[in-house]
Amino acid sequence: MLLAFIALYLLSNLAIGAWAARKVSSSQDFVLAGRRLPLVLAASATFATWFGSETIMGAPAIFVDEGMLGIIEEPFGSALCLFLVGAFYARPLYRLGITTFSDYFRLRFGRPAEFISAVLMIPSYFSWIAAQFIAIGIVLNLVTGLPIFWCIASSATIVMIYTMMGGMWSLSITDFIHNVIIIIALIIIAVILYNQTGGIAGVVQKTRPGFFYFLPPSTLKGGVEWIAAWITIGLGSIPQQDIFQRVMSAKNEQTTVRASYLASFLYITIAMLPLFIGLAGKQLYPNLGPDNQMLIPNLVLQQGSMPLQILFFGALLSAILSVSSGAILAPATVFGENIFRFFRPDISDKTLLLTIRLAVAVITVICVWMTAARDVNIFDLVGESSAFSLVSLFVPLTAGLYWKRANTLGCLLSMLGGIAVWFICLAVDTAYSPMLYGLLTSLAGMILGALIPNRSGPKL
Repeated sequence: MLLAFIALYLLSNLAIGAWAARKVSSSQDFVLAGRRLPLVLAASATFATWFGSETIMGAPAIFVDEGMLGIIEEPFGSALCLFLVGAFYARPLYRLGITTFSDYFRLRFGRPAEFISAVLMIPSYFSWIAAQFIAIGIVLNLVTGLPIFWCIASSATIVMIYTMMGGMWSLSITDFIHNVIIIIALIIIAVILYNQTGGIAGVVQKTRPGFFYFLPPSTLKGGVEWIAAWITIGLGSIPQQDIFQRVMSAKNEQTTVRASYLASFLYITIAMLPLFIGLAGKQLYPNLGPDNQMLIPNLVLQQGSMPLQILFFGALLSAILSVSSGAILAPATVFGENIFRFFRPDISDKTLLLTIRLAVAVITVICVWMTAARDVNIFDLVGESSAFSLVSLFVPLTAGLYWKRANTLGCLLSMLGGIAVWFICLAVDTAYSPMLYGLLTSLAGMILGALIPNRSGPKL
């Protein structure tokens, strides 16, 4: 029965994609839902940016092992990112009427900056998408017993098809439905465990001393790592295209800002549920399995009733598919708008739409292949994706918006220098996070470029 209902959940995504396809008549409909989403759908889609494998599976695993200091990156850094987007980025970017972040780099710094930013942005998504596919694979493997790779391949095919059909319309509608269902399931599980453990006080009493310590460690390295955890997703995900598309699909400027704030609030509250469930479940049932990423799925499968299993697993898989859909749509959009159109500026909108849809298929295949060659730590894969954009795109985006002296040379030095130093530091395994060296180099590149006269790029 469980397998039948999971199949029904997955097929419902295809049905929604087919329905949403009727609303797609242009590339703007496909990429940004025609900029017509009301607050509820815009906030739901923005909230669902990360509310999938990393929140329900990755973060509880780290929380159980490392305590509060281990989860600053997710969910706290994620909530910080959404808040900052609403406070400083959503309004000025929405006013430009652009489709991608790389469009902004073209307007502010010129066409070379557009092309380089697109080339850097697209591969930053591959680890993130692979993380979602891995999560789907191990969950389906748990339920069905089929090989993980074939679980990944089959689910990736589903997400590819409904993304190609409906784009952002499919994404926003499925996000809303699956968010409601998964939140209901998490609340039910949390209430059951709350009663079994004697409440939050009962759970706290069984944790080791310092487990809930939240402030930075007293050592220099500990403090630096604490800061790095906050900014990995907190700043690194700001210049990521999937967040941009979700936020910019709102029907007006005021809605896009409110959607960001509401999504941030939902994230910092709802994301506490899987953390509590993971910790309480581990205390009550210490033999849930060796892989803590599967704490909550194993708990529901071993201890939950059949209706709860149907509710949880169907919604979890569908939620991860929705996250995957947004993560695939983002680089596909950048490829069509800022790489293909870079060489073919006169293409028709129909050709552009076809190009983006074909890019969805190619990116899906690449990421499925990656899952066979990468580690299965979901939490680390997501952090890697955000670090990529932090060291290359965050500084030029922010400087372009808020520093008049930011220019084209500074933008190029910032992007290329930051990513180069990050790769070098990864190779030599530096004592401190390679991301910090890359970010500082990116900042230095922007400042250096600004000091050289007569190099200013296009002005907005």
